[in-house]
Amino acid sequence: MSMSIEEEGDADGVAIAALAVSDEDAGSRLDACLARHLPEISRSRIQSLIRQGRARVGGRTIVEAKYRVNSGEELALELPEPEEAEPTPEDIPLTIVYEDDHLVVIDKPAGLVVHPGPGNWSGTLVNALLHHCGDSLSGIGGVKRPGIVHRLDKDTSGLLVVAKTDLAHQGLAAQFADHGRTGPLEREYVALVWGAPMQLRGTVDADLARSSANRQKIAVTKSGGRHAITHWQVRERFGPKDAAPIAALMACRLETGRTHQIRVHMAHIGHPLVGDADYGAHFRTKSARLPEDVRDVVDAFPRQALHAGLLAFAHPATGETLRFESPLPDDMDTLLKAIRTLSPS
Repeated sequence: MSMSIEEEGDADGVAIAALAVSDEDAGSRLDACLARHLPEISRSRIQSLIRQGRARVGGRTIVEAKYRVNSGEELALELPEPEEAEPTPEDIPLTIVYEDDHLVVIDKPAGLVVHPGPGNWSGTLVNALLHHCGDSLSGIGGVKRPGIVHRLDKDTSGLLVVAKTDLAHQGLAAQFADHGRTGPLEREYVALVWGAPMQLRGTVDADLARSSANRQKIAVTKSGGRHAITHWQVRERFGPKDAAPIAALMACRLETGRTHQIRVHMAHIGHPLVGDADYGAHFRTKSARLPEDVRDVVDAFPRQALHAGLLAFAHPATGETLRFESPLPDDMDTLLKAIRTLSPS
């Protein structure tokens, strides 16, 4: 009997995931079994729900995550809506490249989380925006993400637009949902990768989904994922003449906007981002073959080498096309200069 998943609502409106244990899942821990078949929920979240008494096995409440499930048992897990913490304004410096009554464009530094979440309830871009914009963000886009229509990873730097009114939020959200197919929306990133493709340009068309091995990561999948397309172009190759390139500077344009999209797509074609601990960790050994002065710079670089350098969109109120460019931040500029020394002048 295969395991099926059915979501329903109880009398209090709490969603319930109902699972039937198959022979192959028999003997698994309760938390592991549930996590395997509910990939959108983290295992730590499932363990917390079990401890709260929200898991049932054959109608009995089980509060121990290590309980071993048996073939044919009916499992049920209550999935209450997470409580939304109200972000508070914080006086965090922002680099603002454009602002009017409708929107604000930020040049986000690496290390700044966009919106609050587990482990980052303060010190985020949202906290800074609430301080900067005051009450104008209230209710726009939800309690935890006021004004946010797209995001950048914590350790990705660059341009990001935030809505200050409902009209702007609706207009910008529609453009990002359209991915620039019918309008002027453009998003281009500068990426420094290991190695280099043989061609000068190309496209990665590969669906993405949560990794079954680690739900904190994203992976290319052949089925059940979200459509994802990245267009890339090689700007420079680095390394000695008559040898395979050691690294390359690339421009990546998004046709879709999925979590970790560029990072996963570049790793998928064999050229992960320099400094990417999640998707390029096995390439760290490449730095051992670099000259010592270059190796020191590469090893000290604390993040993925990715910068959102170009952002263009139609102003949601006026229709005017706005276009912004951001130079490489100091840390990535230093990294690029060091790697450029690998090529003969």
